This record gives sequence, C-alpha cells and structure tokens, in this order.
Amino acid sequence: MITTSQWPLPAEGIRFLTPAFMLEQLHRHPLTRDCYPTAMGYYPHARGHRMRRPRHDDNLLLYCVDGRGRLRLGEQRHDIGGGDLMLLPQGLAHSYAASREQPWSLYWVHFQGVSSRIFMEYLGYRPGKAVVHAGIAPPLIAGFHSLLAVTKTGYSSSAFINAANQCRHLFTQFVLETNRQRATHPAGMDLEAIQNTMQENIHRTLELEELAAIAHLSKYHFSNRYKALTGYSPIKHFLHMKIEYACQLLDSSELSVKAIADAVGYDDALYFSRLFRQTMGLSPRAYRSSVRK
Repeated sequence: MITTSQWPLPAEGIRFLTPAFMLEQLHRHPLTRDCYPTAMGYYPHARGHRMRRPRHDDNLLLYCVDGRGRLRLGEQRHDIGGGDLMLLPQGLAHSYAASREQPWSLYWVHFQGVSSRIFMEYLGYRPGKAVVHAGIAPPLIAGFHSLLAVTKTGYSSSAFINAANQCRHLFTQFVLETNRQRATHPAGMDLEAIQNTMQENIHRTLELEELAAIAHLSKYHFSNRYKALTGYSPIKHFLHMKIEYACQLLDSSELSVKAIADAVGYDDALYFSRLFRQTMGLSPRAYRSSVRK
C-alpha cells in the first residue's frame, strides 16, 4: 500500500495515486512492467511537510527544487537543499521534514516494477548513500511536468504507458545531470572543456598527457576520474568520437576510406579500418554501403 503524507495540498500542488486497476495493467504490460509510477506529485513551499515510514513498500524519488529540509535514515542525517535528489528504495525505513524557516519545494514519484532496484542503483543509490546532487536543471523540471500530465487523462491506458516510459527517461536524465554536476564541481574537472578539445583535435592524435594537463591532474588520476564520469577511458572515448565523425563522412561525402582515415588522424588506412570494425562491427566500406541502401 502506498503511504503519502497528509500535508494539506494547496491549489498549485499536486498529489496523484495511480488507481489499483491501472497498477495491475502496468504490472502486466510488457512496455511498462520494468518500471512504472504508482504515485506522483509536486509540493510547493511545503511548510509543515513531514513523513515517517518505518515500513516502506514502494520506491520513492524526491527532487528538491527550492528551500531546505532534512532526511533521516537510521542514525544518518542529511541536510537537503535545492538540486538534491533523495533516493528511498523499497524496504528502507526513513523520515523527512521540510525546514521551518525555508520549507522545501519537492517533485516526487513513487514507482514499482521488476527493474526498480536497477533504476535506483543507476540513479546512484548505495547503502549509506541515499542523496545525490543533480542541480536545478530545467530539463528535469520539464520532465516532471510531462510526467504529471498523466493526472488529467481520465486514467487513459495509453497515457499511462507513455507516463511509465517518461518515468524511465526522467531517471536517465537525472544521471546525465548528476554527472554534469560532478564534472563542473570545483573539486572535479571541466569535462566539457576536455571534450571540446577532443572535438577540435579530431583530425590528429592526442596524448593522455595533453588531456590530463587541461584537467591539472596526473595521468593516473585524470584517467580514473574521466572513466568514473563517462564510463570510458579518455583515449577510448576520443576514439569513439573519431569513429562517430568517420561515420558522418562515410555517409555524407564521397571521400575515400584513406582520406577519411587522414581526416580523423590516422596515416594508416588499414589500421583505421581495423579500429572502425572493432567499434562498429563492420568495415568502413560495408558501413557506407549499409547506410546508403
């Protein structure tokens, strides 16, 4: 059973529970059973808002876009501010409350599904780590507005199927924004500047030392941090950018494979073709033939 707070809802607030008959459909439908919303809402300037759940039967994501509040998990206490994301998986006892002086504004969604635990982990939840900073990002707020549009559809099945997939998309957007926040944090590195350098030098070879120097880090620390943010080593990611550009040239020009190899910084066309095949699964010529059919 979903337990939401009894906070008095103002005219501009939203609190919506998915009806039982729709939950059954979403649980069974192949396009939604992985992850679907069971309740959702928006609490603006939620003075007096508080909740305590010794037993939690659902998964809950709360996104603070203004004000402050507190989250308690056992002996852990977290101060919550604008841009913070609270991740509360099924089974995790918790309590939270808005600040009296600066009450928070929250978007929130309860969700279920066979992949809900995987989504929680992808969002960044770990035991002992239930808060991540995503920043105040217009795409995330817009994503919640799109999700909340389902509250005025008369329980349309197709609208709920769309909402379930919007929910998944919103979660992956949160991960993108969280990574951007880490990359631009003063203690982090300017990932955008590094990747701009890669794009500007797509026609030549860049050594790891050159990229590490931009980040003012040793090769070792730079490589580890870059991989933590992107999932790839810097040199592997640079190779992917080169192959991406090579695909554009193969599709949009009549340049020879050797000329395209030169354009992405490889003197040896055979070596380039080998790298291309390893990445794309087919040779440059076969790729050109496939996209022009």
